[in-house]
Amino acid sequence: MNGATVPNPSTTFFDSLFASQPVMAILRGFDPDRTVELCQRAWDAGIDVVEVPVQSPDALPALHAAIAAGRERDRPVGAGTVLTPEQVHTVYEAGAVFTVAPGYDPEVAAECSRLGLAHLPGVATSSEIGQALRTGHTWLKAFPASELGTGWLRAQHGPFPAVKFVATGGLDADNADDFLAAGARVVAVGSALQDSRQLDLLGRLVRR
Repeated sequence: MNGATVPNPSTTFFDSLFASQPVMAILRGFDPDRTVELCQRAWDAGIDVVEVPVQSPDALPALHAAIAAGRERDRPVGAGTVLTPEQVHTVYEAGAVFTVAPGYDPEVAAECSRLGLAHLPGVATSSEIGQALRTGHTWLKAFPASELGTGWLRAQHGPFPAVKFVATGGLDADNADDFLAAGARVVAVGSALQDSRQLDLLGRLVRR
Protein backbone atom coordinates (compact mmCIF):
# COMPACT_ATOMS: atom_id res chain seq x y z
CA MET A 1 0.00 0.00 0.00
CA ASN A 2 3.07 2.26 -0.17
CA GLY A 3 2.48 3.60 3.33
CA ALA A 4 -1.05 4.77 2.55
CA THR A 5 -3.61 4.57 5.31
CA VAL A 6 -7.07 3.09 5.05
CA PRO A 7 -10.15 4.78 6.56
CA ASN A 8 -10.69 3.87 10.20
CA PRO A 9 -13.68 5.02 12.28
CA SER A 10 -11.44 5.36 15.33
CA THR A 11 -9.97 8.53 13.83
CA THR A 12 -13.31 10.32 13.66
CA PHE A 13 -14.26 9.10 17.13
CA PHE A 14 -11.07 10.31 18.80
CA ASP A 15 -11.07 13.56 16.81
CA SER A 16 -14.42 14.31 18.43
CA LEU A 17 -13.61 12.85 21.86
CA PHE A 18 -10.42 14.85 22.30
CA ALA A 19 -11.47 17.99 20.41
CA SER A 20 -11.35 20.10 23.57
CA GLN A 21 -9.82 17.58 25.97
CA PRO A 22 -6.01 17.63 26.25
CA VAL A 23 -6.09 15.47 29.40
CA MET A 24 -7.36 11.91 29.94
CA ALA A 25 -7.71 10.26 33.34
CA ILE A 26 -6.45 6.69 33.87
CA LEU A 27 -7.86 4.98 36.95
CA ARG A 28 -5.97 1.75 37.53
CA GLY A 29 -6.20 -0.62 40.48
CA PHE A 30 -8.97 1.02 42.49
CA ASP A 31 -12.08 -0.63 43.90
CA PRO A 32 -15.40 0.41 42.33
CA ASP A 33 -16.27 3.04 44.95
CA ARG A 34 -12.85 4.71 44.77
CA THR A 35 -12.93 4.55 40.98
CA VAL A 36 -16.25 6.39 40.87
CA GLU A 37 -15.01 8.91 43.43
CA LEU A 38 -11.97 9.71 41.26
CA CYS A 39 -14.14 9.81 38.13
CA GLN A 40 -16.29 12.46 39.79
CA ARG A 41 -13.19 14.45 40.79
CA ALA A 42 -11.88 14.33 37.25
CA TRP A 43 -15.21 15.32 35.73
CA ASP A 44 -15.67 18.16 38.21
CA ALA A 45 -12.21 19.44 37.21
CA GLY A 46 -13.21 19.41 33.53
CA ILE A 47 -11.40 16.19 32.59
CA ASP A 48 -14.20 14.43 30.73
CA VAL A 49 -12.46 11.33 29.35
CA VAL A 50 -11.74 8.40 31.68
CA GLU A 51 -9.95 5.11 31.01
CA VAL A 52 -10.22 2.19 33.42
CA PRO A 53 -7.55 -0.48 32.73
CA VAL A 54 -8.74 -4.09 32.85
CA GLN A 55 -5.42 -5.91 33.09
CA SER A 56 -7.12 -8.65 35.14
CA PRO A 57 -10.73 -9.82 35.63
CA ASP A 58 -10.91 -8.30 39.12
CA ALA A 59 -10.74 -4.85 37.50
CA LEU A 60 -14.03 -5.36 35.67
CA PRO A 61 -16.29 -4.26 38.58
CA ALA A 62 -14.47 -0.92 38.63
CA LEU A 63 -15.01 -0.55 34.87
CA HIS A 64 -18.72 -1.33 35.25
CA ALA A 65 -19.05 1.20 38.07
CA ALA A 66 -17.26 3.92 36.08
CA ILE A 67 -19.42 3.28 33.01
CA ALA A 68 -22.59 3.53 35.09
CA ALA A 69 -21.41 6.77 36.68
CA GLY A 70 -20.40 8.12 33.27
CA ARG A 71 -23.84 7.45 31.84
CA GLU A 72 -25.42 9.48 34.64
CA ARG A 73 -23.21 12.47 33.75
CA ASP A 74 -22.95 11.84 30.00
CA ARG A 75 -19.21 11.22 30.21
CA PRO A 76 -17.28 8.71 28.09
CA VAL A 77 -15.51 5.81 29.75
CA GLY A 78 -13.11 3.47 27.96
CA ALA A 79 -11.25 0.32 28.89
CA GLY A 80 -7.46 0.15 28.98
CA THR A 81 -4.86 -2.62 28.87
CA VAL A 82 -7.01 -4.54 26.39
CA LEU A 83 -4.70 -7.27 25.17
CA THR A 84 -6.87 -9.93 23.52
CA PRO A 85 -9.92 -10.18 21.26
CA GLU A 86 -11.73 -11.86 24.16
CA GLN A 87 -11.13 -8.79 26.32
CA VAL A 88 -12.48 -6.63 23.50
CA HIS A 89 -15.77 -8.54 23.69
CA THR A 90 -15.90 -8.29 27.47
CA VAL A 91 -15.44 -4.52 27.62
CA TYR A 92 -17.73 -3.97 24.62
CA GLU A 93 -20.51 -5.83 26.41
CA ALA A 94 -19.78 -3.82 29.56
CA GLY A 95 -20.45 -0.60 27.65
CA ALA A 96 -16.97 0.84 27.17
CA VAL A 97 -16.95 3.35 24.32
CA PHE A 98 -13.29 2.89 23.40
CA THR A 99 -10.35 0.61 24.11
CA VAL A 100 -6.68 1.31 24.80
CA ALA A 101 -3.72 -1.07 24.56
CA PRO A 102 -0.05 -0.73 25.53
CA GLY A 103 1.02 -2.00 22.10
CA TYR A 104 -0.30 -2.66 18.61
CA ASP A 105 -1.93 -6.08 18.15
CA PRO A 106 -3.57 -6.57 14.72
CA GLU A 107 -6.07 -9.09 16.11
CA VAL A 108 -7.22 -6.74 18.87
CA ALA A 109 -7.46 -3.84 16.41
CA ALA A 110 -9.41 -5.97 13.93
CA GLU A 111 -11.88 -7.16 16.56
CA CYS A 112 -12.48 -3.60 17.74
CA SER A 113 -13.10 -2.58 14.14
CA ARG A 114 -15.51 -5.46 13.61
CA LEU A 115 -17.53 -4.37 16.65
CA GLY A 116 -17.37 -0.68 15.75
CA LEU A 117 -15.38 0.07 18.90
CA ALA A 118 -12.76 2.82 18.70
CA HIS A 119 -9.27 1.59 19.54
CA LEU A 120 -6.15 3.44 20.71
CA PRO A 121 -3.09 1.22 20.24
CA GLY A 122 0.24 1.86 21.89
CA VAL A 123 3.49 2.50 20.03
CA ALA A 124 7.11 3.05 20.99
CA THR A 125 8.95 2.73 17.66
CA SER A 126 8.72 4.04 14.13
CA SER A 127 7.96 0.53 12.88
CA GLU A 128 4.96 0.25 15.20
CA ILE A 129 3.70 3.66 14.13
CA GLY A 130 3.93 2.64 10.48
CA GLN A 131 2.10 -0.61 11.11
CA ALA A 132 -0.72 1.15 12.95
CA LEU A 133 -1.01 3.81 10.27
CA ARG A 134 -1.41 1.19 7.56
CA THR A 135 -4.62 0.08 9.25
CA GLY A 136 -5.85 3.65 9.57
CA HIS A 137 -4.99 4.35 13.21
CA THR A 138 -3.90 7.98 13.33
CA TRP A 139 -4.53 8.35 17.08
CA LEU A 140 -1.80 6.44 18.91
CA LYS A 141 -0.75 6.00 22.52
CA ALA A 142 2.91 6.96 23.01
CA PHE A 143 3.98 4.56 25.74
CA PRO A 144 5.87 4.76 28.03
CA ALA A 145 5.97 8.49 27.41
CA SER A 146 8.24 9.48 30.28
CA GLU A 147 10.86 7.00 29.07
CA LEU A 148 10.47 7.93 25.40
CA GLY A 149 10.72 11.65 26.25
CA THR A 150 9.57 14.83 24.58
CA GLY A 151 12.36 14.58 22.01
CA TRP A 152 10.90 11.30 20.75
CA LEU A 153 7.55 12.98 20.12
CA ARG A 154 9.14 15.84 18.21
CA ALA A 155 11.22 13.44 16.13
CA GLN A 156 8.28 11.20 15.20
CA HIS A 157 6.21 14.11 13.95
CA GLY A 158 8.76 14.56 11.15
CA PRO A 159 8.08 11.32 9.26
CA PHE A 160 4.56 10.91 10.67
CA PRO A 161 2.84 14.32 10.63
CA ALA A 162 -0.64 12.79 10.55
CA VAL A 163 -0.24 10.99 13.87
CA LYS A 164 -1.96 12.35 16.97
CA PHE A 165 -0.25 11.10 20.09
CA VAL A 166 -1.78 10.45 23.50
CA ALA A 167 1.26 10.55 25.78
CA THR A 168 0.91 7.96 28.53
CA GLY A 169 3.11 6.61 31.28
CA GLY A 170 4.85 8.54 34.04
CA LEU A 171 3.03 11.81 33.40
CA ASP A 172 1.66 14.21 35.97
CA ALA A 173 0.73 17.86 36.30
CA ASP A 174 4.37 18.91 36.48
CA ASN A 175 5.45 17.47 33.13
CA ALA A 176 2.18 17.29 31.20
CA ASP A 177 2.63 20.72 29.64
CA ASP A 178 6.09 19.76 28.34
CA PHE A 179 4.60 16.84 26.41
CA LEU A 180 1.77 18.97 25.02
CA ALA A 181 4.33 21.55 23.91
CA ALA A 182 6.32 18.76 22.21
CA GLY A 183 3.33 17.84 20.07
CA ALA A 184 1.21 15.41 22.09
CA ARG A 185 -2.46 16.08 21.49
CA VAL A 186 -3.45 14.54 24.83
CA VAL A 187 -1.67 13.61 28.06
CA ALA A 188 -2.95 10.71 30.16
CA VAL A 189 -2.49 10.90 33.93
CA GLY A 190 -3.27 8.58 36.81
CA SER A 191 -2.03 9.13 40.36
CA ALA A 192 -2.08 12.91 39.88
CA LEU A 193 -5.85 12.80 40.25
CA GLN A 194 -5.44 11.98 43.94
CA ASP A 195 -3.40 15.15 44.55
CA SER A 196 -5.52 18.29 44.86
CA ARG A 197 -2.65 20.52 43.73
CA GLN A 198 -2.04 18.49 40.60
CA LEU A 199 -5.75 18.13 39.88
CA ASP A 200 -6.10 21.91 39.95
CA LEU A 201 -3.17 22.32 37.54
CA LEU A 202 -4.59 19.70 35.19
CA GLY A 203 -7.95 21.41 35.27
CA ARG A 204 -6.24 24.62 34.16
CA LEU A 205 -4.69 22.76 31.21
CA VAL A 206 -8.17 21.70 30.11
CA ARG A 207 -9.66 25.16 30.49
CA ARG A 208 -6.96 27.22 28.84
